[in-house]
Amino acid sequence: MTLSLPPRGIEVVLLTLLIGAALYDIRYRRIPNWLTVGGVAIGVALNAFLGPPVGGWPFAVKGMVLGFGAYFLLYALHAMGAGDVKLMAAVGALVGWQNWVGIFMLTAIMGGMAALILAVARKRLGNTLWNVGFILTEMKSGRPAYLGKEELDVKSRKSLGLPHGAVIAMATICFLGLSAYFTR
Repeated sequence: MTLSLPPRGIEVVLLTLLIGAALYDIRYRRIPNWLTVGGVAIGVALNAFLGPPVGGWPFAVKGMVLGFGAYFLLYALHAMGAGDVKLMAAVGALVGWQNWVGIFMLTAIMGGMAALILAVARKRLGNTLWNVGFILTEMKSGRPAYLGKEELDVKSRKSLGLPHGAVIAMATICFLGLSAYFTR
C-alpha cells in the first residue's frame, strides 16, 4: 500500500466518477454500467497514455483486476452489489493496485462505521451484531450466510441497505486527502 496522489487529470476523472456513482447509488440504489465501464476504459487509456513511471497500462490493469477480484468475492457471497464490484474495478484502473489497497482499507473502516450508524438509526443494532456472529459461524462452517438468513442477502428488501458506492466515494476522497497531506 502507498499513499500517493494520482496525476491531476486522473484525479479529476476519479472524483467525477465517484461523485456520479455516489449520487446515483444514493438516489437509485444502483450504479450504472456506462459509468463504471467507462471509468475502467478511461483509467486504462489515461494510464497507458501517461506510461511509466507514473502509470502504464499494466499498472491500470493490475489495479482493475485486484479491485474487481476482491469485490467479486463479496458479490459471490451476496454481500455486495454488481455495481460496487465494477466501481472498485474502475477505481483500481485509475489509481493502480497499491493505492487501491489503501482505498479498500479505508472503505472497509468507513463502511463498518456507516453500517453501525445506520443500524443504530434504524434501531437494529442488536440484530446487526447478532448477524455478524451468525456470519462468522457460517463462514467457519463454509456456508454462505445469506442462505440461512434472507436479510443477509444484499439483494433482499429485508437487508439494512447501505449505498456502498457512497462509502467508496467517501473513502477514496479521504485517501486522496491523506495522500495530499502526507506527500507534500
